[in-house]
Amino acid sequence: MEKKWKEILVAEPEPIGSYCPQDVVFLLKNISDVMVETVLQEREAAIQGGIHYSEMLPVEFRPSPVYMKLFYKTLKQSAVKVALAVGTVAELIFRKRGTNLVLVSLARAGTPVGILIKRYLDRIYGIKLPHFSISIIRDKGVDENALIYILQHYQDRQIQFIDGWTGKGVITQVLTQACQDFAHKFDYQLNPDLAVLADPGRCVRTYGTQEDFLIPSACLNSTVSGLVSRTVLRRDLIGKTDFHGAKFYRELKSEDVSALFVDTIAGCFREVESRARAQALKLQKKYSENISWQGLKDIHSICKHYGIEDINLIKPGVGETTRVLLRRVPWKILVDDKNNPNLKHIFMLAADRGVPVEEYRGLSYSCCGIISKVE
Repeated sequence: MEKKWKEILVAEPEPIGSYCPQDVVFLLKNISDVMVETVLQEREAAIQGGIHYSEMLPVEFRPSPVYMKLFYKTLKQSAVKVALAVGTVAELIFRKRGTNLVLVSLARAGTPVGILIKRYLDRIYGIKLPHFSISIIRDKGVDENALIYILQHYQDRQIQFIDGWTGKGVITQVLTQACQDFAHKFDYQLNPDLAVLADPGRCVRTYGTQEDFLIPSACLNSTVSGLVSRTVLRRDLIGKTDFHGAKFYRELKSEDVSALFVDTIAGCFREVESRARAQALKLQKKYSENISWQGLKDIHSICKHYGIEDINLIKPGVGETTRVLLRRVPWKILVDDKNNPNLKHIFMLAADRGVPVEEYRGLSYSCCGIISKVE
């Protein structure tokens, strides 16, 4: 018998995160008091031993003053470029999907991007859209309780999913499958279109750019994502009516640059408005072209070259490589060019951790992080 999603009881959202509620509502259960982080080597061994990554949290990276100086410099230098990518993808959403939408970011990299898209549409067109951030987890799908909550409150609107960037395209595939599963369970079809700021993996149709450039929000963890951890799904912590969980790092409030990041980028919207509109019109004409998945093809080439059997050990793109250096155990870093000015923070993190950096030409990405195989 078809489940009645309208009648399903789900939790009410509780305040979490440092963003203004007008910018985003996190549909996440606050598990700050019951979740303890796992040290790096122990967590890596557990993941490669079969424990799912969503059942543990890494210890939060605390950047040095030198690293933060690089973040501020990068933010200043790239603000207009990031704003143009935001404007482009926002214009595409506006033209393809209209205004009867709910913006739904995929926590946590998608959250600041969703806020920026929301602000762009408000500032340029006066369109005020609701915006939520929800959990999506590889192998486990999207938080269905969060989707049900949104549909129960905005059943007359369509959902537009948003993320920060693409890597191998795993999240694109997980989202597509999750929408199919949701339709099967609840007889309600969601549009799996995923809008991202950057699509170096060549695996989505709605994007601001395909260049693998440094998005400053990729440099940090919770302190640029509303002080929220990555999401957690453990059955001893998450009940049947709960949203997926996350920690709220209130103790990092003095280091929080979440508002600074979105305010800085949003301050450039008027400057890029006309270029964003023109770029979106060009991309709209290409919308019917087949997705190439070139990024995934490149990853298979790397696997063959280095004899890597587990594709999950390769994390492509600036954002994913940064994550490898911040919260995994890296084996080596591949870069397109050791003189690439967009990779200064990658070189700094690699040097700090003693990780070798090699040039690997001809990729869709600026860089890739390869995780060490734990014996």
